[in-house]
Formats: sequence, C-alpha cells, structure tokens
Amino acid sequence: MLTTAPASADAERDLQAGLLVDVAQGDRAAFERLYRLASSRLFAVCLRLLPDRAEAEDVLQEVFTSIWHKAEQFDPARASAMTWMAMIARNRAIDRLRSPSHHARTTAIELGDELPDGGASPAEEAEASTDRERLQRCMDGLDDRRRGLIRTAFFEGATYEELATRSGAPLGSVKSWIRRGLLQLRACLEQ
Repeated sequence: MLTTAPASADAERDLQAGLLVDVAQGDRAAFERLYRLASSRLFAVCLRLLPDRAEAEDVLQEVFTSIWHKAEQFDPARASAMTWMAMIARNRAIDRLRSPSHHARTTAIELGDELPDGGASPAEEAEASTDRERLQRCMDGLDDRRRGLIRTAFFEGATYEELATRSGAPLGSVKSWIRRGLLQLRACLEQ
C-alpha cells in the first residue's frame, strides 16, 4: 500500500478504498491508517447528530468496530469509502438518538434549583413562533412527495435507503427530491 499522503481528492479516495479492502482481509496496520485518515471526518458526522461530545466519541468507536467487522461488504462500485463509512457513522448516531438510554437521561431532583431555567423569554417565544409559521408556510409550498420525504428524514431520522424502501422509489430519485425540496425551502425562507 502507498506510504505517502495522497496528493489529490482522487488519490485519497483510492487510498481509502484500498485500505478498506486490506481491512477486509484482517490487516490491522491498514485499519490503523484508515482510522488516522478518516476519524476526524467521521467524528464530525457523529458530532453533528449528537451534540454531547462524549456520546459522539462512543459512537465513533462503535463506527470503527463496525468498519472492522463489515469491511468485506464495502463495494467501491457503489460508493466511495468515505461515503460508505459516513453512512455507518450517521446510522450509528441515529440509532443512539433513538435508543431508550439516550432519552432516559435525567438530572437528580436535588440539582433542580441549581440548573438555569432553559425556557425562552417572551420575545424569544414570539420570534420562534414567527419562524415556525414561516417554515410551515414554506413547507406547505412544497409538493406532497417532497414535503413528506423531508419531514420523515428530518423529524424521524430516516435514512435515504429507508425512505426509498417506504416510498417504493429509486434511491437516486429520493435523494434528488429531498435535495430539490431543501433548495426550495431555503429560497422560500430567504425571502
């Protein structure tokens, strides 16, 4: 395998794909190198979904455990190595969000008086209400299919694959519909 840093995005993509192939054959040195190349990006994916840094770190560890065990499932003809690994990270983070242990975290009652009031001020409530109404108006401007896909993806945390299965549409079409819908939403909200 190459020992120098990749000179371009294509070289890095090829290097990561090659390392995944080596990992599938049990190569621990390739796994270590892949970790060094990809961990910061995958951690960013975890952190985006899980704002608690310690929890994101735990999920990252699970991600690399999955990569070690599932590397033979990687198919470079279907996706780049980073895309494949990022999907594992995203799915693991969503699984963590959905887990009962994530929702069960509570603060001891004795600490209740010491915690700041997280409630919004009346001005913040009014602004949030206006924002919600604006978002709802923009969402209502989308066609039913795009609106439904966006709601399911963002409010239920469904993956593109799950959405494609649920809707019976090709994966590429689902991604395209969501992307176009989000562009429409952004244009509407920026008015």
